[in-house]
Amino acid sequence: MERQTAQARWEQRTQRPLLALTVLFAVAYAVPIVDHSAGHALTQVCTVIEWLVWGAFAADYVARLVLARQRKEFVRRHWLDLCAVVLPILQPLRLLRMVATLLLVGRRARMANQIRLTTYVGGAVVGLLMFGSLAVLSVERDSPDGNIRTLGDALWWSFTTMTTVGYGDHAPTTGLGRMIAVGLMLSGIALLGVVTANIAAWFLARFEKDDAEEQRQTEAIEALTQEVRALRAEVAALKELSDRL
Repeated sequence: MERQTAQARWEQRTQRPLLALTVLFAVAYAVPIVDHSAGHALTQVCTVIEWLVWGAFAADYVARLVLARQRKEFVRRHWLDLCAVVLPILQPLRLLRMVATLLLVGRRARMANQIRLTTYVGGAVVGLLMFGSLAVLSVERDSPDGNIRTLGDALWWSFTTMTTVGYGDHAPTTGLGRMIAVGLMLSGIALLGVVTANIAAWFLARFEKDDAEEQRQTEAIEALTQEVRALRAEVAALKELSDRL
């Protein structure tokens, strides 16, 4: 029980620092892409920051594993976290570091009870939109046949892709760019499903609350009716007794 309490305490204390590191990772990932003329030194600094942030999430996973009461069960339930930790080691690409960091921060955000579903979905939409735009811009900007050359084009393409509108005025031409497009499409559909389910659950909760209130009022009226009937019976009995006397 103490080890489980320590794990919960660790997750609570590291929630905000990890979210701050995610913002730092976003800045480090975006700077070399937005500023295409960035020097080698700045690019190296951003790369080091990305690896440090990923290392912090990896250390967080190891710490939670050590503090877990049943480690095999922890690994089985958090296998996606393990894949996100191992993924950048197998192939040190910036895109894989981005995917791994998004997976890890998403999993940690879900563990936090203080973060509501609406906030999580909103953050996921903004994060996917931003990182998807940067990722497709980094792989499509130098493509000979590509038509996504600026950050504005990338943002417009990401927005139309996530919403499954797809005007077709901008489209990736490289294999990696199309893989990013598939990920954004699936993510957009999934987030739309979550939002729809959340709205439906809200309406159902409201209907159930109204039904419960109506049932409570009906029961109160029935109880009051029974009390009135009992009082009438008592009054009638007293009147009959008075007549006899």
